[in-house]
Amino acid sequence: MSENKLITLLSDFGLSDVYVGVMKGVIAQINPALTVVDLTHQIPPQNIAAGRFSLMNAYPYFPGGTVHIAVVDPGVGSRRRGVAIQLDAGFLVGPDNGLFSGVLSENSVVAAVELTNPQYWRTLSPSTTFHGRDIFAAVGAHLASGISIELLGEVIDPKTLVQLGIPERTLTPTSVTGCIQYIDHFGNLVTNIPAADVEGKTWSVAVGTHMIPASQTYSDRKLGDIVALIGSHGWLEVAVNGGSAQSELQLDTGANVQVLLA
Repeated sequence: MSENKLITLLSDFGLSDVYVGVMKGVIAQINPALTVVDLTHQIPPQNIAAGRFSLMNAYPYFPGGTVHIAVVDPGVGSRRRGVAIQLDAGFLVGPDNGLFSGVLSENSVVAAVELTNPQYWRTLSPSTTFHGRDIFAAVGAHLASGISIELLGEVIDPKTLVQLGIPERTLTPTSVTGCIQYIDHFGNLVTNIPAADVEGKTWSVAVGTHMIPASQTYSDRKLGDIVALIGSHGWLEVAVNGGSAQSELQLDTGANVQVLLA
C-alpha cells in the first residue's frame, strides 16, 4: 500500500438515506485502513455550481496525495464521462460535468483518465443511477491505496474536461462587477469577486437598492444590518449580521453584484 491514505467525500446525497454510508462501505471493502473525511453531503440537489465552489474551497486544506471523491451527478447513467484527475497535490474522482472546474482553475493537471477499466469498479454491471457507489468510491479507494491512475482507463486531454459556465467578472478603474456564485448555510451571498480585487482600496457594494460599505467583521454593523466583507474563503460576500442575506435581499446564485472602488 502507498502512503496516500486519505479520502474526502462530497455529495448532494443528504444524510437521511444510506447512500453516503454505502459508499464508505465500498471503500472499506477495498482498504479498511483508509481514512475518510466528509466534506459535506448537503450540497443542494443537482447543484453542480455549489459543489464546484465547496470543493474548490476545501481542496487546499488537505495534504498531498489526498483523493477527493465528489458526486453531484444529475447526468448519472448518461454519456457524461466518469473521470479521475491527478494534480500536483492530490486526485479528483467523479463525473466530468464541471464539478471539478473550480479546483482545476487553480491547479495544474498532471494526468486525466476516463474511468473505462471495470477491473477497478465495484461491479462489472454498475447501477445506472449510483455511480458514486459502483464506480467512484471503488476507484477512489484504489487510487488512495496506490494504484496508478493510468490503470483506471483511457488517458484524456485535460483541455476536454468540462468547465462550468461561471460568469466572468468585469473590472474597471472604479468598479468590479461580478455575481453570486454560492449561498452558504447562513444565507451569506458569496460572490465571484476575490479579495485581491479590492485589497488596499476603499470599496462598497451596490446590490439592488442597497449601498453597503465594506466591513472587516459581521459585527461591524448592527444586528440585522447588511454587511459586505471578505469571507474566510477569500471571496467578497454579502451577509446580514444575525440573519440571512438571501432572505433579506431575495437574491439567488447568478445575480449581479457591483463593487464601487474609491
